Amino acid sequence: MSDNIWSYGATSGYQTDADLIGYKVEASDGHIGKVDKHSDEVGSAYLVVDTGVWIFGKSVLLPAGTVSGIDHDAKVVHIARTKDEIKDSPEFDKEKHTTDSDYHQQVGGYYDPGSVRG
Repeated sequence: MSDNIWSYGATSGYQTDADLIGYKVEASDGHIGKVDKHSDEVGSAYLVVDTGVWIFGKSVLLPAGTVSGIDHDAKVVHIARTKDEIKDSPEFDKEKHTTDSDYHQQVGGYYDPGSVRG
């Protein structure tokens, strides 16, 4: 895990300027989808994962700090959360995910409750 839920951890295997779009995404207990969009903006990095039929074609926002490893040869991103944890995450809002700091705080607080400061 990362000290900041919105940053890739030093051991995640993330490579600057890597294009992760299309990579398969694996939760700790199985496949959840593929990367539809990603950002490597410092302190605000994330993945948007298209879950396909798994949770009825919804997308989820995953902070970069949830990434436990990236296998660039196999094109797989490993997430340090279970499928249920991801499924129960705050609903993805494609309008707010890039502009709304309250939304980021809500998602970040879900994945890393210690990151929310009151």
